[in-house]
Amino acid sequence: MYPIIDIPGDVSSQLEQLGTKAKVWYWNEDDHQVLFKEGRPGTGENWAEKVCCEICRLLIIPHAEYQLASWGERKGVISPSFVPGDGRLIHGNELLAKFYTDYDETRMYQASQHTLRRVIAALEVLDPQPPIGWQVPADINDAIGVFVGYLMLDALVSNQDRHHENWGLINSHKHGLRIAPTFDHASSLGRNETDETRLERLASKDSGRSVEHFCGRAKSALYKTTTDKRPMGTIFAFQEAAKISPIAGRYWLGRLGDLNLGDFEAILNEVPGSEISEPARFFALNMLEINRNRLLSL
Repeated sequence: MYPIIDIPGDVSSQLEQLGTKAKVWYWNEDDHQVLFKEGRPGTGENWAEKVCCEICRLLIIPHAEYQLASWGERKGVISPSFVPGDGRLIHGNELLAKFYTDYDETRMYQASQHTLRRVIAALEVLDPQPPIGWQVPADINDAIGVFVGYLMLDALVSNQDRHHENWGLINSHKHGLRIAPTFDHASSLGRNETDETRLERLASKDSGRSVEHFCGRAKSALYKTTTDKRPMGTIFAFQEAAKISPIAGRYWLGRLGDLNLGDFEAILNEVPGSEISEPARFFALNMLEINRNRLLSL
């Protein structure tokens, strides 16, 4: 079972204002800065973050590390900072606002200016190197190819939170400009559904209430054009990115094809029962099977 790390109550910390959830930075015993992110009770955010982290590991997608954790009565996950001491994380909204003077960097959701083409164009112009410490595969030639992998992950886990503060670049004197590893995947795998709804969908004969239909509704926070009213679906966002970088698209689908349902089941089975219900575990596995099949059929 994945351990639940107990954080000492007296660690030095500072409250981070970014985001809607309680986030606290502290220094661990190795003098490394670590983020504690509290999951909202009853949402499944903690187990979803951990499961997505382990799926990234299987796919060899560069990612932030997450472990289940508790701080007193507060449950969450911890994640060591992936930003070097001499660097800083530049979020996507800050980058795009420098390229497009009309870009509204304050609007988190329903931000139609946050288009896939704009993200790709910014990565192409800035040409950041791959993430720090990541062994670059032969078929991934640039940061765009890495980002294509992030979008395949989103499609696989139905992550609907790839907004413009959930990707970015790292700039440091020692390492130069790099694309950041993927991070913040808590809005995935139907983690916010009730067990009653999960069981109903799993048993339903109505195609409109099926798990497959549920997966098909997953939306990325990326738009195709600035005039669109709705963001692209997660599968469609990956498909469009793979058209731009087809070698990377084929590479990431090949990585996914090397895995089977048992690999995902083994990850879900390692989540303690105190953190995930059996219906949630089975529902998430069903989603992964459906999304994997949809991706591999492209």
